[in-house]
Amino acid sequence: MNRTSRLFSALLSVFLASNCAAEKPNILFFFVDDMGWQDTSVPFHTGPTKLNRQYRTPNMERLAKKGLLFTNAYACSICSPSRVSLMTGQNAARHGVTCWTLRKDRSPERPNTNFSSSQWPLNGLQPTDASVERSFSARTLPEILRSAGYRTIHAGKAHFGAQNTPGSDPGNLGFDINIAGCHIGGPGSYHGDKNFSAKWRNGDAIWDVPGLEKYHGRKINLTEAITRESIAAVEQSVADKNPFYLYLAHYAVHAPFEPDRRFLPNYQKEKWKAHQKTYASMLESMDHSLGQLLQTLERLKIAENTIVVFMSDNGSPGNNPQNIPLRGSKISGYEGGTRVPLIVHWPDITPADKRTNSPIIIEDIFPTFLEMAGIANEHEIDGKSFTDILKAPETDRSRRPLFWHYPNLYHLPPYSSVRLGDHKLIHWHLTGKLELFDLKNDLGETTNLAGARPAKVNELATLLGNHLRETKAFRLSNRKTGTPVPHPDEL
Repeated sequence: MNRTSRLFSALLSVFLASNCAAEKPNILFFFVDDMGWQDTSVPFHTGPTKLNRQYRTPNMERLAKKGLLFTNAYACSICSPSRVSLMTGQNAARHGVTCWTLRKDRSPERPNTNFSSSQWPLNGLQPTDASVERSFSARTLPEILRSAGYRTIHAGKAHFGAQNTPGSDPGNLGFDINIAGCHIGGPGSYHGDKNFSAKWRNGDAIWDVPGLEKYHGRKINLTEAITRESIAAVEQSVADKNPFYLYLAHYAVHAPFEPDRRFLPNYQKEKWKAHQKTYASMLESMDHSLGQLLQTLERLKIAENTIVVFMSDNGSPGNNPQNIPLRGSKISGYEGGTRVPLIVHWPDITPADKRTNSPIIIEDIFPTFLEMAGIANEHEIDGKSFTDILKAPETDRSRRPLFWHYPNLYHLPPYSSVRLGDHKLIHWHLTGKLELFDLKNDLGETTNLAGARPAKVNELATLLGNHLRETKAFRLSNRKTGTPVPHPDEL
């Protein structure tokens, strides 16, 4: 090949590479912390509920009008497991990070007289080349996207790995840019004039939000500061002609409950408790951030090539107004702990202003994003892409089982559960009790049908037991006998 031919070939390669990059869709994953299924003005139920009428989330409404709303979307019942499932495409029973992480080699679990904890990976998610005891390693979603030419941007809450481990830094898990992310699951404060630190409440410095020092001393909300930095990162990616994956994981609306002073006046006349007014202002602050990002996409003329996905990591905590008609709250095995809001807008693909009842779970995000980006999935995962649902909302996934596993002695009772079709079985580890619910006719999980439908109990108990055995799921042990808690089909 002569010099001219080589030059032409090189230029053609550059052109093709840049052209392929330009065709890749940008992906904005807007991930909210501790936001319940009903903590919005968007009705995810069959009609508006009391909370839908009280809260103000106009930008969620706007996104729902443009995209597809999922009424049966699920996450884990607590934060770190959801985030590890999202990053790896694996069910919590398989990766084992089933409770929240913070300090290296220390579990948040509480002593129990009758049961002892398992050796679950309390140090969380780690890079594949790290050697951290009691942790889980896997190639992550942002690593794969980055290898395909994406600029990967992390903003907000990480909470992947424990303090002083490689996994505490999103930069070690596939992100090119890290804005305010580390080991913490909640901020010291939402207020810049408190330096986003827990010092004001005599809290440990471990909760201080990193990397936002330029906002210290200023009357700015943490949600707003993270939004500004995220927009700047998007602007730079567009200027550099890089497709981007923006993982905007707000600390909001997680505790500490501090009002966004911009929106609190909107609720001052309401005859609510002070806590609900504060929480409503935090929700509106989060929604305002979503609106700012949507406006940015339009201003930069990239809205038609950007997929926007809105989701929460688990249900609303028990000190917030209950997400009626759902029973339970964050960490609970009931629907209030695991059912979450999910909205997807994929330009020219998702039909506008539509709803789907097809169930999906958080590990499904991993293969879905890869398929959206045109990347073949070469990893063994539990998640299943739901691009078929995005194209045809009537797609029926009712025969695919969904699994949850929380074998931990922290705050609420440990459980494992499975949903298949309209039926859901919960196995409560400490008592051995089995509960069966018909979610179609009893969304509030008020009537235990285990005694009335033994065949269905046996079917789901076998399904759940086989899943826990296949994934080698961690289990509590009986202190007296030293034996693990039985699987549901062994009772």
